[in-house]
Formats: sequence, structure tokens, C-alpha cells
Amino acid sequence: MRLKGIRSLRELTRILDIDQRIRRLCLIETDEGGYPRSVISRFTHRVGAETLRLIIEEKVIMLLRRSGVTEVDVVLDASFLKAWSIRNPADNQIGLSDPDARVGRNGRSYGLGYKLHTSVEPRRILPLAAVMAPANENEKRHAPWLVDRTRAVLGWADARIRCLIGDSQYSSRRVRGLAERTVIPYTANQRGEDVLRVDRWFRTHGPAELVAEYRKRPAVEALFAFVKNQYGLTVNRVRGLVNVGVYALLSVLCLVLNREAAENLGRPDKALSPTFFNV
Repeated sequence: MRLKGIRSLRELTRILDIDQRIRRLCLIETDEGGYPRSVISRFTHRVGAETLRLIIEEKVIMLLRRSGVTEVDVVLDASFLKAWSIRNPADNQIGLSDPDARVGRNGRSYGLGYKLHTSVEPRRILPLAAVMAPANENEKRHAPWLVDRTRAVLGWADARIRCLIGDSQYSSRRVRGLAERTVIPYTANQRGEDVLRVDRWFRTHGPAELVAEYRKRPAVEALFAFVKNQYGLTVNRVRGLVNVGVYALLSVLCLVLNREAAENLGRPDKALSPTFFNV
């Protein structure tokens, strides 16, 4: 569904009846009917978020080992995902049909939904760890878990964190203590001499070395753009924190599988191109 832009289970079941290529991939025999919607829906629920997370991590570890890296830069960030619900008239901070959704920052405005918190290796735009949370929870709250999970993944790949990079939302003593080297801009109300700062026009100021490291941060924005626009993350038609988390991890898994397939074919330049595999 993610790779071919299929927007509903109803459409998927129809395609499973007529598309011979997908039928072969799903091991459906010639005289066998396609999977009904109930089977596909149950499969997603039975897999669950933790199993999907382990599958993603296994693929990431394999890709990192193949590249032979021993030190990795890590970028932290979160992206807003709109909930499939309206606000509750009795409490406009939560969802009506999705009570797990919360009102939180969405760019320069506010919206009802969730946030996907992610750590990314910027050179390959490779997700290292991810977790879904209500939109009202601050990025600092989930940074320790992301860093711990990232460190575990890198440990299995015989690598370590070289530099931890994040925007000013992560500016706190606790987050800066999560790694030996951090590049996080100080906010206007935080004191510091010769430190990195970002003004309201997103211009960076500070030591040239820190500015150069901070320029790796847009890689995480590229990852969010790919999973939203290329792998269907914005087409959210599920409710509840658990279900939305599974939905997001499926999109992240597609990004990782796309890179794995491209590298297996000797075409790493197509690692971010799902259309290359949809001929």
C-alpha cells in the first residue's frame, strides 16, 4: 500500500485480485482468491509496533555493517501527523473519535494529532529509532529514549554516536548530557558565550565548526518529507496511539527497504526513489 500509493484496504483487495505481479509477491496461487480486508487488518494488528521496530532495526544494522562505519552523526527531530478526528466539544485539547490525539504545535500553528519522534543518520537519511507520541508532548521528553535506542542499534553495528544534533527544542542540560558531543542551538532566554544560536529567520550564528555540523540537520526534514509524500504517512485513516504508531512505522520500514533494495541492486543512487521499483 505504501510503495504503490494505495489509499485503502478496499482498493488493495481489488488490486490483489487483478495484479499478477503483486499476487506473486504475496504468494497467492493462480486459482486462489486475494486476501480479504479482515485478514489484512488483523495481520497489521498482530504484528504490532514493537515487532515492526525490531524489523526496521535489523535492516538498519545490516546496512550500517555493510557500509563499515564506526562513527555516526545522529539528528533528532519530530514531525506532526494530523489525527483522523475532530476536537472534542467538551474538551478541545483532545480528539472526539480519537481520544489519544492531543492538540500540539504544528509548525507555526497548532493542530490535533501526534508527533513522530525520530533519530536519523544524516549521510544516508537512514532512520535509527522512532516512536509515536501525542502532539502535546515535548521533544525533550522522548530524546533520552531515542538516544538510548539509537545507541543500542549502533552498538549491534559496531558503531557509536560521534555527534548528536538537534534544533532548539532540544536545548536543555539533560539532552546535552546524552552524548559526548552535541550541536544544539541555545534559545534566546538561555545564557552562553560563543555558542550556537538560530534567529527567527533560521539563520545560524556562532562558531564556524558548530554551524557546519548543524547544517546536517535538514536531513531529518528530508526523511519526514519522504515518508509523508512518497510512503503515504499523511494518508492517516487510523485512530489511537498504538494504531497510528504502527501506521507510521510501516512507512519508515518502506524507506529502509527501498534503500536495502537499491544497494542490493548496486544502485545506491536510487535509495530514495520508490518509483524506480514501480516500473
